[in-house]
Amino acid sequence: MLILAIESSCDDTAAAVLEDDRRLLASVVSSQNEIHARFGGIVPELASRRHIEMIQPVIDEALAVAGVDLADINLIAATQGPGLVGSLLVGFTFAKALALVRRIPCVGVDHMSGHLLSCLLEENKPEFPYTALIVSGGNTALYKVDNPVSCSRLGRTRDDAAGEAFDKVAKLLDLGYPGGPVISRLAENGNPAAIAFPRARLAADSLDFSFSGLKTSVATHVNKTKATGQPLTLPDICASFQEAVVEILVDKTLAAAERTGHGRIVLGGGVAANPRLRTLMGERCTAEGRQLFMPAPALCTDNAAMIGLAGYYRFLQGDLVAVDDDAYSRSPLN
Repeated sequence: MLILAIESSCDDTAAAVLEDDRRLLASVVSSQNEIHARFGGIVPELASRRHIEMIQPVIDEALAVAGVDLADINLIAATQGPGLVGSLLVGFTFAKALALVRRIPCVGVDHMSGHLLSCLLEENKPEFPYTALIVSGGNTALYKVDNPVSCSRLGRTRDDAAGEAFDKVAKLLDLGYPGGPVISRLAENGNPAAIAFPRARLAADSLDFSFSGLKTSVATHVNKTKATGQPLTLPDICASFQEAVVEILVDKTLAAAERTGHGRIVLGGGVAANPRLRTLMGERCTAEGRQLFMPAPALCTDNAAMIGLAGYYRFLQGDLVAVDDDAYSRSPLN
């Protein structure tokens, strides 16, 4: 079975072609970073307009890279939610219309379930069940994953997502958008212990996250430094901030694995591409005798390959969309 997958939940227009759950034939992503960078964040109306312009070319490119025609496709999978509704509607409506014209089945996929399964696109795949940390610009949550179509949430952020905190701190420091990559690069030359930024651990047994206080602490440090006329040491600020985020992510994830009894831990989401998070999580998992599974950085950020994989499993259980099914902005998984 050949699957055409479409992802348009936020500001990336993506398409992929997969052969069942065994082989990824093509994965194409069109970024909008240059459009939104001037605003320091995503402008929803501009994002949806760009999706309209790019969805056909991106799909055409994915089919060409895979070496197949649209007539060869047996199933279409598209992100149904969560995300920006205007963006979602472009991809989801396009998928439904295409499936209707081609008279082939169409499945709607929850974006979060895509991230939960993205590690299965790698050669080294985890067995079920496992504990998963999904961390991105819009979501930070922990899950107990029982099988490809069944999971339960263990904890989530109570305010900002980790990726959102990276972007807001980058904006505060005039580092541009998106903030995660540039903060990570500057942190490589900084001292993570230079500034004692807080770690919000919440209640002793809580698996929830909170990053708003950390963001405020960075702003306070910046304002106090500027008030004294001293220069900002950006590498130290970035390294200290990043360490505060990563330390909490790792601690909570390992606590969740201890609670579930899982020996396997999975990372997913855009922030899962952060080198410091990948390194520290790997070190801690090794120390505790747990296996860590991570997608390649290109499969951490929003992509259609993970949507196609999750869509394949939805199809196997007969979960097809109707013509009048709608997109949704909030995930029932989060």
